Amino acid sequence: MYETIFLIVLAVLWMGFASVQDWKTRSISNWISFSLIIFALGFRFFYSLFSSSLHDMSFGFFYQGLIGLGIFFVLGNLFYYGRVFAGGDAKLMIALGAVLPFTWNFFVNLEILALFLFLFFLTGGAYGILWSIFIISRHFSYFKKEFKARLAKNKKMLNFFMLFSLIVFALGFYEIFFVYLGIFSLFAPFLYFGAKAADECMVKNIKAKNLEEGDLLYKNLKIKGKTINAGGYGLSEKEIKEIRKRFKIVKIKEGIPFVPVFLIGFLLLVYFYFWNFLIIENLLGSLF
Repeated sequence: MYETIFLIVLAVLWMGFASVQDWKTRSISNWISFSLIIFALGFRFFYSLFSSSLHDMSFGFFYQGLIGLGIFFVLGNLFYYGRVFAGGDAKLMIALGAVLPFTWNFFVNLEILALFLFLFFLTGGAYGILWSIFIISRHFSYFKKEFKARLAKNKKMLNFFMLFSLIVFALGFYEIFFVYLGIFSLFAPFLYFGAKAADECMVKNIKAKNLEEGDLLYKNLKIKGKTINAGGYGLSEKEIKEIRKRFKIVKIKEGIPFVPVFLIGFLLLVYFYFWNFLIIENLLGSLF
């Protein structure tokens, strides 16, 4: 149990520091993720090497860390190339793979990894909604103007969804499911255009000299017949050098500081893990 507590404290400290950095700079230094991997695996190795208990004589504790690292390496790359995560977020997730296997049992560790992912994405969804509300409140006038403009520009789409919703509502006399579908289809375009308008509130001007690797351009830039695409995986060092030669100020999309989601999801996992552990301990104690 003490070895698990050490890994938890290690991860919380590292993610706490990464959260502060992400909040201030919207980026995560590579050394944070890499050092977390080194410390977690190093601790696992030496704990397995010097442990005196018969159960811990094997290197199972170390091997489970390697397996977790491997699983999250695959997931982190899938999320990165699927454009769900930025590079720093993907690397931090990979690093957590070396921490999360709390036990020597492979199948129990799989449950822990799956629970973390569930709590992580649940927390991420709530966090994203709250952050969007915060952004809208800060730029409400601009949001309102942009939202109205998008509605006016897409009247045909709105009319189509309204007609579709009425038809679906009519089918609700036969099956309640169609009532829910009708409500969703009625509000879906408003939610979509609201999200796009909120996205516009996160656009800001930045001096080209202050660009950093991974920054997302707002629009494509053309330089000497070549196009630097907006979006994707962010700007590379080579692209930044080319932009600095041609532009003084560019527009980028300001990202959401997402590392706090890792920290909150991890703390929730720890809570549920120890809560269940204590219940089992008390149950066994009452039986024996």
